Amino acid sequence: MDKQASKYRWIVFASVLTAYLLIVSQRTAPGLISYQLMKDFSVTASTIGLLTSIQFFAYASLQIPIGILSDRFGPNIFLIGGTLLTGIGTLIYSIAPNESFLLLARLLVGIGDATIWVNLVLILSMWFKVNEYVGLLGIAGMTGSLGFLMASVPFSIWISLTGWRIPFFSMGIILCFWAVLLYFVLVIRPRYMEKVQSPDKPIEKLNIIRENPIVILRRVFSDPHAWATFFCHFGVVGTYIGFIGSWAVPFGMDMYDMSRSDASQLIMIGLIGAIIGAPLTSWFSFRIGSIKRTYIIVHVIVLISWVSFLLFSGNPPYYVLVVLFFLIGYGSGASALTFVIVRKSFKQNEVGVVSGFANTGGFLSAVLLPSMFGKVLDHFHLVDISVGYNYGFIIPVVFSLIGLTGALFLMEKRLPKMQLNNK
Repeated sequence: MDKQASKYRWIVFASVLTAYLLIVSQRTAPGLISYQLMKDFSVTASTIGLLTSIQFFAYASLQIPIGILSDRFGPNIFLIGGTLLTGIGTLIYSIAPNESFLLLARLLVGIGDATIWVNLVLILSMWFKVNEYVGLLGIAGMTGSLGFLMASVPFSIWISLTGWRIPFFSMGIILCFWAVLLYFVLVIRPRYMEKVQSPDKPIEKLNIIRENPIVILRRVFSDPHAWATFFCHFGVVGTYIGFIGSWAVPFGMDMYDMSRSDASQLIMIGLIGAIIGAPLTSWFSFRIGSIKRTYIIVHVIVLISWVSFLLFSGNPPYYVLVVLFFLIGYGSGASALTFVIVRKSFKQNEVGVVSGFANTGGFLSAVLLPSMFGKVLDHFHLVDISVGYNYGFIIPVVFSLIGLTGALFLMEKRLPKMQLNNK
């Protein structure tokens, strides 16, 4: 079966993107109930930060292994298993009797979440032609932002109406069901179609020469360009995800006396920026003929946005706050450029590993930021809370500087504008 010419590829695309949407929605949804968890389980801000950090630690630490294993054994089984594991973790989270079960649940969610992006990229590359792939990757980035959007105001309203356990339990059931559906879409149905279209054709076994993973890893770790993509993602992705996934809602409630629903609207503003960021930044980079220059601009915007929180002592006027959340979200959406650079700069057999490596950077900062921010807040809990937030914002400023450094060291083979426009 010619997958790239089959109309069935659009069913695959829709199914995989829906899985991504559902999984991403559970990546940051717990940030909506940070205060509720502190009250229900009598835990500190540091523990809440640890809940977020352990999830992103699992995600970040598994990116490279998942990339290697998916290249060797195929992406389908890992995407299906990851979706199922995320569902099971979300179910455990919804019925957790104490903080130990909460930690276990977020660990399982982090492991399941770790499988989604790298395998989504690989599945799209198998089912779609190159000229379709670039555009669909941008749509996938927008879908992730919509998943975050789901976990803001809509999920917050649901929590307000029913309490926090029912929404998480329901999402766990949906994810487990979707894992079963993915098995049918990605495994059962393609096998059947292959058999129907070529009933007498024997299954070909390709003798693929696979390079030693250790050799690949050594080459990646010694490549300055791979590290540049790692630091780029570190600066724009983790700062945004780590903050909105843990402290954005408490920040709005503490500093602006907002309700949880109102504070979650700040997240929604950032998500609107992220949704716009992926397609707009891709279009702009092709327009000027340089991904590197575009990405540097993005990193400067994100850095200035985080610095602005310090300039206003952690309490900018509300209209400025809205703009800042939008710009920080925009930077996260524009991070899809990282994978465009990887695709253009590395060999096909290295794209999966380098994509996982770059993605590790983004989620390493997402691991570090919530926990570090929580410790800063705990340190200043006896003082005015605004002091804690003001010092806490130093963390994303430093992380953003690291990201900008990575962008400056990107190496780009400039293509003629005419060639870019004809793609």
